[in-house]
Amino acid sequence: MPGHKIFEGNPHFLTMTVVDWIDLFTRKEYCLEIIDALQYCQEAKGLIIHGYVIMPSHLHLILSTKDDKKLSDVLRDFKQFTSRKIIRLIQEIPESRREWLLERFSLAAKKNPKIRHYQLWQAGNHPKVIHSIPFMLQKLEYLHQNPVKAMIVTEPTHYVFSSAAAYGGQDSLLEIDLLI
Repeated sequence: MPGHKIFEGNPHFLTMTVVDWIDLFTRKEYCLEIIDALQYCQEAKGLIIHGYVIMPSHLHLILSTKDDKKLSDVLRDFKQFTSRKIIRLIQEIPESRREWLLERFSLAAKKNPKIRHYQLWQAGNHPKVIHSIPFMLQKLEYLHQNPVKAMIVTEPTHYVFSSAAAYGGQDSLLEIDLLI
């Protein structure tokens, strides 16, 4: 299916969703794990981040890779690593929803023969190739407006877990390869 395939060598708009659209990323600890993992992928796996936002139940990203690195490989490794790390965090930090979260992730794993204990991410990344400047600007605006539309903040640049600050000339948690 062309709409769900990564065309290596091109920037893509991607969406990664927590199983059952669970609002997991309401705790800064889990968001910071995502930031750390993205930063590691930038430094060690050739990931280029053009835009991102961490919403309570999903991530939107505009990504590409350097040289001959495969975006599909980086995404696979990112999802595996963050899944293990966040499950461990759920088990270790004070988490009022611990039992419920682990039960939901365990139930999801039982439906997938490739996963043994817990499934944090839904299958797929819903990749869309950035094929033009207008499409890229539309997707960048969409991801930066997500926290505003969700009424988390009133201005995109006020949301810490987004690349909007970088596009506004402010400090960002991640190095962003600006598209405009």
